[in-house]
Amino acid sequence: MNDLMTSMQARVEAYLASRDWSEVPMMARGPFQVTPLARGEYNLNYRVTAGGQHTVFRVNMGTQIDRDDQIQYEFATLKLLENSGVTPVPYFVDDTRTFFERGIGIMAYLPGRALDYTTDLDAAAALLAKIHQVPVLSDDHHLIREEAPLDLIYRECAQLLQTYFHSELADPAIRMFLGEVLAWAAEARTTEQFYQQDPWPCIVNTEVNSGNFIVNPSRKTMHLVDWEMPRWGDPSQDLSHFCSPLTTLWKTAYRMTPGDKARFLATYARHIEDAHLRDTLPERVRLRDPFVYLRGISWSAMGWVAYQTEFAGMKNADTWATLKRYMDIDFIRSLFEPFMRQGVL
Repeated sequence: MNDLMTSMQARVEAYLASRDWSEVPMMARGPFQVTPLARGEYNLNYRVTAGGQHTVFRVNMGTQIDRDDQIQYEFATLKLLENSGVTPVPYFVDDTRTFFERGIGIMAYLPGRALDYTTDLDAAAALLAKIHQVPVLSDDHHLIREEAPLDLIYRECAQLLQTYFHSELADPAIRMFLGEVLAWAAEARTTEQFYQQDPWPCIVNTEVNSGNFIVNPSRKTMHLVDWEMPRWGDPSQDLSHFCSPLTTLWKTAYRMTPGDKARFLATYARHIEDAHLRDTLPERVRLRDPFVYLRGISWSAMGWVAYQTEFAGMKNADTWATLKRYMDIDFIRSLFEPFMRQGVL
């Protein structure tokens, strides 16, 4: 356990001891036992045990979406999803910053393992279909809206890639090819008219990698955790992201075959009530795929440079190993050349 996790654990324990928890479910019976869980780039997580009950205490350390209210944004989304049965139940949030530099939140603890792409694809498809069909009854919600999704991704990636393009560390061949990809995307982004003319907005997670799924075989449950970057957008965002090689290879050695992808999408469609979404799903995903790949490789390129220079987040050894694998010219070509050979989508 590193020094930051250790020092923060002491602060968590002091914070828990300083408050009256009688009105917070699952927290009313002390004393509290605090155990470190996962550490990410932007959050520290601890399991809190009290009276035989377990919760997750989440300490926010930063934001990927330029939100000063990061923890509130995350927990407001969990409240919208609370009745889905497939996301962590939020119990408490504190963004007063009187004890911590940023906000903290407490949510349900979900024991289990990460998603296995070889056995859990059907369950993941059903879970995403359930989340995408959660009703949001008011337009006055907090979620960031993707009004022009492909243009938004293009502009985001054009900005992110500047870090790599201007780095002395950059591979010239990769720099040149990513420039070609960006030029292609500038033309292909006009296909977003499809989403604007035929919108199907819903809550999307945007980070549906295997480690964010908690599978409990004994209880026959699956949950999607880590709601740092949700959006109000098209379901193809999550579906393309889930199937992307940049996602499946993030924590595993699995790269989805065309057959596996077709079966996954067919299973998802079987759990969708709206016939129009079922009918338009293949086109929604086809148009989204290369832009999801572009976003993934752009973040990877920026992270690859940042990990070797100055990085404001918390460095993770597994993340660094994956970034090095992704920043390979043959891998990058395998992502984009099939689309670029077709011209504009």
